[in-house]
Amino acid sequence: MSAEKESSASRHRLSCTTCFDALWFCYSPVHQMQQYYRVGVLDTCSDKWNALWDCLYLKTKPSSQVQEILEAREKAKSHVWTFRTPEEAKSYWEQKYGHLDKID
Repeated sequence: MSAEKESSASRHRLSCTTCFDALWFCYSPVHQMQQYYRVGVLDTCSDKWNALWDCLYLKTKPSSQVQEILEAREKAKSHVWTFRTPEEAKSYWEQKYGHLDKID
């Protein structure tokens, strides 16, 4: 097997271990207290459960189908550097930091 094929295969290899580890950590007292301190509520960990169930669901599919599903999801994601229009940025800025412009 060539290095390129091996790299591609390992890149798309599906492992539910990371999902399970994330779920396990989500229920840890450290994470729960951190969430309570930051947000004011305990974490339900529903996103971690969804990721684990999705991973287990994908494990039941043939590898060629899993590859297609993962590639389609990757293409559907918005790019990290998607920018706002100037109008959107202005309204967001005013909503978030507009109170700082007001002089008492």
